[in-house]
Amino acid sequence: MPLPHRTVALRLLLRNPVLLRPAALRTALAAVPRPVVLPRLPSSASIRTASSQSTPPQSSGSSMHFKRLALVASGVVLATAYLYRDSLAELSGISTPASAVTPASAATPSGKSVLVVDHGSLYTGTVPPSTPISKETDNDGRKVVEMLSPEEATRKLRRNEESYLVNRGRGVFRYDVVQIPSNDPIEDDHVEKIIEVPSNNTDDPTDWMFWGVFDGHSGWTTSAKLRQVLIGFVARELNATYKDALVTKSLPTPEKIDAAIKSGFLKLDHEIVHGSVEKVLKTSSKVVAAETLAPALSGSCALLAFYESRSQQLRVAVTGDSRAVLGRRNPTSGKWVATPLSVDQTGSSPSEEARLRAEHPNEQYVVHNGRVLGGLEPTRAFGDAWYKWTQEVQMKLKMDYFGRTPNPRLKTPPYVTAEPVVTTTKIEPENGDFVVMATDGLWEMLTNEEVVGLVGKWIEEQQKVGAPAAGSTGNHGGKWFASWRGGNNAAEKNQLPVHAETEQAEKTGQKTPPIRVRQWGVKSEEERFVCEDKNAATHLVRNALGGKNSDMLCALLTLPSPYSRRYRDDLTVEVIFFGNTDNIGTVTVNEEATAQKQVNTTTTPEAPAAAAPALEAKPKL
Repeated sequence: MPLPHRTVALRLLLRNPVLLRPAALRTALAAVPRPVVLPRLPSSASIRTASSQSTPPQSSGSSMHFKRLALVASGVVLATAYLYRDSLAELSGISTPASAVTPASAATPSGKSVLVVDHGSLYTGTVPPSTPISKETDNDGRKVVEMLSPEEATRKLRRNEESYLVNRGRGVFRYDVVQIPSNDPIEDDHVEKIIEVPSNNTDDPTDWMFWGVFDGHSGWTTSAKLRQVLIGFVARELNATYKDALVTKSLPTPEKIDAAIKSGFLKLDHEIVHGSVEKVLKTSSKVVAAETLAPALSGSCALLAFYESRSQQLRVAVTGDSRAVLGRRNPTSGKWVATPLSVDQTGSSPSEEARLRAEHPNEQYVVHNGRVLGGLEPTRAFGDAWYKWTQEVQMKLKMDYFGRTPNPRLKTPPYVTAEPVVTTTKIEPENGDFVVMATDGLWEMLTNEEVVGLVGKWIEEQQKVGAPAAGSTGNHGGKWFASWRGGNNAAEKNQLPVHAETEQAEKTGQKTPPIRVRQWGVKSEEERFVCEDKNAATHLVRNALGGKNSDMLCALLTLPSPYSRRYRDDLTVEVIFFGNTDNIGTVTVNEEATAQKQVNTTTTPEAPAAAAPALEAKPKL
């Protein structure tokens, strides 16, 4: 709202206290022009399922600088808030500059911070302590919530964090995990598992270590299914491949190992999409049908890492647009180099679009506005059966179970595949390599280089405080990054210890700057990062959501679902640290970097299997 119009509105309220009532206030403000302060960027959810007539998502030029937004706010609560501030100034004879706004994090005992969300804008402000806050959406579509304090925001960040110390002497030192929901319930999921594989000779056993992050969409059921069974499907295929190689007394070729991983992915997706239909057609129960079809009707991207400790080979299989990035220290500069281990698979990818057009020639809308058939953003995913079932199957389900009408552009399904692209990397545990795996919610906020640099900075800070994870040889295993040294150049004091290589990153699907950074109006040159957390994954999420800007951090974590999806996605982040440790044969909870409820769960004697990721023994190969 332009300043003169806002002043008129506030004076009107001062002269007519009855207008402070919400209904009267809405009427009074209705005649005042209201600007669109922050046109919202389409959320990932809307991008994935938008109709084919929608236009591609565009970066908003507006920013999330909350002080500026609050100045032009004209929502019910904020109008009251500014009325309160200005009326105090008028009564006391003190003039209040138009630019004087109380930041959310600086709320005084005489007021409380609030967040107001309407159709396309986000406001913050301060109201008197006695002002009632209704958390119900009003007739104008606004929702008002009390802002989290910085302390409350930190508790929310750490609520689902986990950290494990891997004391098995096989190249992995530790891994950290965190999840922050935006959807309710969260559609992301994750899984970790270690399978001990005995040798058929005198060699020590080897570990097969798996980490998976799953970015669900249109529901949580597909990602939950992947958490439950994907590693099992892949491990069975790998087991068969290694057994076949015993005939020639050799190890499987790299191509056969990759093929085994792909086979595990495809067999599971076939069970989800087509096996479910076979089961449903044999039952007359709609309840059973709904439960059986649920993982097929929703969808999920999948990112699975497989580390074989004997060869020190890390394979990363990606289906969709979750991403894995390797951090490796440059021994000369002491800085880190970010190397992407996966390429985002979306309709905006030239290679994915070319593949789809080759598989479906003469179909103009096979990719439209960067989406499959104009509707789905990832070109590879589990589930999403509407893009895989034939028209006959879809019509049968529509008639029997009130399903939806097939997409009129559906001609030659399947259009979406679960087949992953697999990359292989030789890990260097002795040099302290680490890998960050995350759903696209993180990469919408931070670049590959920022993520790797932030972990590098976190390692440096852990060394300063003498944390066990930074190189001690105590109960947690051997030295880890003991010889690491960051740059000591004073000019680099406020910079992240990472080499910038944006050209390579952009080829993998990275947007520079990230899409949310453009939406929020964050300037990349601003000093915006902090190091406050013991959990490396939580550290990344804190900085993705605002870092030093506590107003932004608190606001983004205050936003309730579904409003939060306008500004951030579900977040699942794993950081895997490689290093040589003593072989104690255990995986233990790292309590200082694990939420208390997680510690209580994992150390309960009645549930020993929950104390760490599953540790299994397989038959000798």
